[in-house]
Formats: sequence, structure tokens, C-alpha cells
Amino acid sequence: MALNQLSRRKFLQTSSLAGALTATDLALPFKALAVPGEKAGEEKVVWSACTVNCGSRCPLRMHVKDNRITYVETDNTGTETYNLDHQVRACLRGRSMRRRVYNPDRLKYPMKRVGKRGEGKFKRISWDEALTEIAQSLRKNIEAYGNESIYLNYGTGTLGGTMTRSWPPGATMVARLMNCIGGYLNHYGDYSTAQIAVALDYTYGGGWALGNSMADIENTKLIVLFGNNPAETRMSGGGLTYCIEQAKARSNAKLIIIDPRYNDTGAGREDEWIPIRPGTDAALIAAMAYVMITENLIDKPFLDKYCVGFDEVTMPADAPKNGHYKAYILGKGADGIAKTPDWAAAITGIPASRIISLAREIATTKPAFIAQGWGPQRRSNGEFISRAIAMLPILTGNVGIHGGNTGARESAYGLLFVRMPTLTNPVQASIPMFLWTDAIVRGPQMTALTDGIRGVEKLSAPIKFIWNYASNCLINQHAQINRTHEILQDESQCEMIVTIDNHLTSTAKYSDILLPDCTASEQMDFALDAYVANMNYVIFADQVIQPSFECRNIYQMLSDLAEKLGVKEQFTEGRTQEEWLRYIYAQSREALPELPSFEEFRAQGIFKKVDPNGCFVAYEDFRRDPEKHPLQTPSGKIEIYSSRLAEIAKTWQLAEGDVIDPLPIHVQSFEHYGDPLMEKYPLQLSGFHYKARTHSTYGNVDILQAANPQEMWINPLDAASRQIKDGDKVRIFNDRGEVRVDAKVTPRIMPGVVGLGEGAWHDADMFGDKIDHAGCINVLTTQRPSPLAKGNPQHSNLVQVERL
Repeated sequence: MALNQLSRRKFLQTSSLAGALTATDLALPFKALAVPGEKAGEEKVVWSACTVNCGSRCPLRMHVKDNRITYVETDNTGTETYNLDHQVRACLRGRSMRRRVYNPDRLKYPMKRVGKRGEGKFKRISWDEALTEIAQSLRKNIEAYGNESIYLNYGTGTLGGTMTRSWPPGATMVARLMNCIGGYLNHYGDYSTAQIAVALDYTYGGGWALGNSMADIENTKLIVLFGNNPAETRMSGGGLTYCIEQAKARSNAKLIIIDPRYNDTGAGREDEWIPIRPGTDAALIAAMAYVMITENLIDKPFLDKYCVGFDEVTMPADAPKNGHYKAYILGKGADGIAKTPDWAAAITGIPASRIISLAREIATTKPAFIAQGWGPQRRSNGEFISRAIAMLPILTGNVGIHGGNTGARESAYGLLFVRMPTLTNPVQASIPMFLWTDAIVRGPQMTALTDGIRGVEKLSAPIKFIWNYASNCLINQHAQINRTHEILQDESQCEMIVTIDNHLTSTAKYSDILLPDCTASEQMDFALDAYVANMNYVIFADQVIQPSFECRNIYQMLSDLAEKLGVKEQFTEGRTQEEWLRYIYAQSREALPELPSFEEFRAQGIFKKVDPNGCFVAYEDFRRDPEKHPLQTPSGKIEIYSSRLAEIAKTWQLAEGDVIDPLPIHVQSFEHYGDPLMEKYPLQLSGFHYKARTHSTYGNVDILQAANPQEMWINPLDAASRQIKDGDKVRIFNDRGEVRVDAKVTPRIMPGVVGLGEGAWHDADMFGDKIDHAGCINVLTTQRPSPLAKGNPQHSNLVQVERL
């Protein structure tokens, strides 16, 4: 049986639509509608885009005939030279867009739940019925609990759009509508970067910490990447895989990858792979700092001039005696432990001799490009790991120079392109994104000091209504799925869940109302926010085909809802979607005069611009003159010791075992290596980005599933002790749940660690045994947040694995 036939059968089996849709509807789902001005049988090519959250936005040139996409190509403009007007070539995910548009899982009509949340039982209703129920629920809950009870869930399914943008919440059309009727409960942070975004602000200030562009590797002598894996996380044509390859070739720099898994950024490009136990990076850094300090290899003039807290010379007045970083490293601080290479070897699994030689190599090779990805910080002690990795370029004076870096992830060149205005949110409260399930259960008990609530001292109401737009994060991408399932079953708590999406995802099955959204191919928009080193671009994502069945775009459906709520004029300002895009584009041309006319841009499909200043260097002005260009920290300098963190450590109420410290120390947090729980669950489970999907997007495309089957990576030593062979079906389990999936036995992952690609669509009988058969890692992850950011510790999991 063909894979697409299997998908259709699975859809029919798992999604009882109460007789609304027939097998014929699903077998022949997409009708060719007449397109105004198009001659029958005539083929044309229309520019569109893939706007998912992979870090790139790739142009797609859609071949269309009789209102049906027949073939997908990618960018054919520009040069072969990266960062010089290069071609932005889509990966196989974007090139399979046709299979997303015509997928049997497509949502085609507004639907209302008729079973329990999660059963996937719905009946077809009209748009008027759906919007009337939503309007009534909004009015009811706002009147009873206030606007703070209305929540915009995290979702990045259409991240690159302008009108269609689904995150951050304040930039969405849903936010614009809610701001017309009193606002909504906001969130901060995200599943990807919560810990690093918060932690490095205490080091460099200014919110998001910057890094040099990856193209600046052409000016370096040594590249050290901690869990930074652009070949899988930035793999598309606009991304950084080719950039690091090209820049490394120009500099002939040595590349060292530090990661528990031999990732595809290595794959023969690296000079050395150093496997490290997950969550122990800060211990490795501390030991290297010990070598650098004791062998006088640090850049002391840099530390004295630009930094606070390295030693007693630069400590703030409010700091305790021997509270500085040097004292911590040498064993003269609070814990009294010298952070020697032997100490770190027992924790990290890296031999002491290699720690010593690596420290000497980094300290004596300048400039050195030291960067971290977002995998190391996605842990229970992730804030400390982020700040610790930044210590390497700080100790060696590599900050603010060409070929160096800050220890943060690399930055990219951006364009001044105007976004759709979404008005002002009158609600001040904002929760850590990861705690939305807690906000349903115990919202009014959540405070600034216990749960990181911002804008107010405590929440006034629980979450009663959830907008879930272009998001599979209610279930699939949120942690501890079985707990979330139990919370959402109680309809007296969260009373209404509205999902706006293209497909019946695992999250959509938990919705009360389903609204079928248009794909990017079925509407006009601009696609931007690409993550490219020294070049950026905007794509004119034109309407390729007419919307299928009863699908409506986000602007149209919310305009109709705004009318029912009595705020249509305020919401639309009398403009259609195209009129808004023309209005925004005219403003963008004022800020970016090189842009062509609207019609010229529509014809050429993509606008590219190379950074006129060349390779970006983070904090270059600060390095040149720290007096004239101070950092946005309280001291204006790099803060190794943070007085702000010291105050938080004194005032916040932390869970038992949680630690916040003013220094970038190594912390043994929950479900780490050495946790007593390892007696029961001896393997560390870590997730990773998977080529077949962008998070969960494209997770239902048959050819991608066939090319990249979901597998659990396990080292041959761990496999042998469990009598597991390559391809065997295994069960991965802990106290939170069980997943069954095939094993990939490979030396590309270190002993004691197993890996599972994130984003696989959850597939379990949630009213039966709850065993997942798709390899969805979030059955096994925890909803306990990290201490400071209250972020997602998705890579801190202890499990056992057995052969079935």
C-alpha cells in the first residue's frame, strides 16, 4: 500500500468526524477551482515561500496549472557565491510543499468537537456557527475572569509571514484582534531558547546576547562549537550549513565539535569530535579555566578593563569576600572545591589530559570563534551552561574582535522591513511560556517570586480560553504529554480551545473548535526573518492557488470574528489583506529605498541585500571604547559576577534542589548525570532536530518519513548489554510514560546517552495504555522548569531502554 494511502487510512481511523466527511472527500480532497484571468490548461510559475521555523525562509517557485500545483522549484536568481547575492535553495522539506498542501490530513471545514479532548471526534459546522461560539466564549470568560484569562499559545508554524506570522504572540493577527477587545495574557521565552535568552542577559545585557556572524569564521584560526549544529538546525538554502563550510575553507581554521552526538555539522568537516555527557559543559569550562588561570594563559588586561567579577580587583562592593570567579575556580569560594581537570573528567567523561590540552589550545590560538547552539541550554541547569560557555571567549579576550565571538550563538544581518501593526496589549501580565499548563491549574497562585511572572506581582485568573494558531505545542511540542492530557480533560478548567491550522495535528485533536487555515500557497504575504550570515532577503509569497474547500486565511476569519465582536473597523481599518501588504510595503520602501515597486517585486519574487559593513562583530564598539559604548548591564561591562542574580537568589522562592547563583558555576540539577534516579533509569535521553521535520511541521509528509524514519540513537556498548540490534523495536520509558520506536545502533552517540529526534507526531491511545508508537520524545520529558528562566529542560531526561 502506498504511503499516502496509509496516511489516508490512518486519518479515517483516528479522526472520526461524526459523519461530516466521507472517504470520498478524503480520497479526492482538492478540487480545482477556476482562477480569475487564468486560461484553462495554461501553466504559470508563481513565487511562494516556506515560512516554517527552521531559521530560513526559502523561496518556492510553484508551477500551477488549472489551479493545481504540479511542481515545485526553488530560487533561480543570484550567484553561486555564499553571502554575495547567493541562490537561496530550499531543502527537501520546502520542495515537498505540494504534499503539505494536498495532504490527506488537511483541515477543510470548520469543525466542533463531539468527543473527549484528544479523541479526534468532530462534526462539521458552518463558519458562522464556529465564529459565533468563539465570540460567545470570549465574552463569557472576559466578563467572568477578565482578559488575563485569554491566552495566546506559543506556535511557530508560520513564523516567517507578515500577515500570517504566528509568533511572538504580540506580532500576530490574533493579538491585534484581542487588543481591540481588552488584551490577553502574554508569554515570554520559547521552547528553543528560554534559558540562554535570560542567562546571557546577565552577562552582556540588552536582552538577547549577540554573536559574530558565522561568515566571520573566515577571519579565525580555531572554531569551537558547543552543541551548535547548523547542518541540521539551519540546513536550508538561506541557512548556515554552506556558510560554515565556505568560511572554514577560507580561513583553514581547525574545527572542534563538543557534543554528546556526532552531528551532521561534523560529518567529515570537523578536525575533532569531543563527546561530552549532557549537562556537564559548565564543569568542562570550569576545568579549562583552572588550567588557564594556573598557567597564566588568561587575558588579564581584557578582564580588568571590560569585565566585572573575575577577581577581587573588579568585584562590586555588594559582593561577598571570595565571591569572585577566580576564587570559585581555584577552590577558595563557597564550595571549597578546586575545579581541576581530574574533577571535571569524572563529571564530563572527557579525559583530564584532553581537558588540559584543549584549554591550552583555546588560550593560545587567537582569534578563536567559540559558539554554542541552543541544545546545551535546554536543560535543567541550562542557564549556568549558557553563562559558562561564554566564559571561554571572555577569559581569552576574544569578544568584540574579528574572528572571535562572545560564546553566544552566531548573529545574522537583518533588513528594515515593516511588520503588520498589532496595537497595544492593555494586559500587563506575562507568564514564562513553559508554564502555561500550570497557569490553567493554579493561575491565581502563580507569582513573580515563585514562577517568574512579569508585569504583575501575581496572576488574577487562570487560563480559561486558549488561542492555538499554527501550533502543535498544546500536546506534541510541550513536555510531559500525559500530564497535559489529564489537565485538558477537565473542561471546567480551560473551557475553550480554538485551533487555527492546516492539518489535523495531535494538538488539533484537543481543540473544541477547529478553523481551517489557508496555506502559504493559498494567500498573499511577505516572508522574511531569514537567518543568513551576511545577506538577508524578503520573499514575495504570492497567492498561487485559490483556497481549497472552506479554508480561510487568518486575516479573513478574524475580520469576520471582529465583526461579531463589534470591532471590525478597528481591526481592519477598512483594508483587505492585499491593501495592508501594499501599505506595509510602501512604508518599508521608505526605510529600505532599494526595494523595487510592489509590482516589480511581485514579478521578481525575492529581494536580497548583502550587509554593506561585511562580517558582523558583536560588541565591536564596546571593545573599541567601553566608555562611549557601554553594555546594557548595570555596570556597563561584561558581568561575570551579577549582582542582579545575587539579589534574585536571595528573594525568589525556589523548589528544593533548584539553584540560582551570581557566577557561571557548574550545578548538578535534576535528572543530570550522577542523579540517584540513574539507579532506576540509567540512560540520559537527549533530543535533537531532525531533518525530516521542522520541529513537527512536515511530520506528516510521506516521502520525508520514508527518507528519514524516526529512530532512537544508541551506542553499541549500551545496545549490546541490552541485546539490542540495529533496527530492533525498543521501548523507552520512565515514570512519565513510554515510547516505542526502532533503534539505530551507532557509535555516533556516546555511551550512557540515547538520542531521539524531536517533533514526531504523537500517536497513542490516550484513553487506553498511553504508549506512544511514533517516537514522540515529549511523552518522556518533564514539566518541571529550569530555576531562573522557568524554561524547557527538554534534554534533561533519565530513561531505561529495553528490546521489545
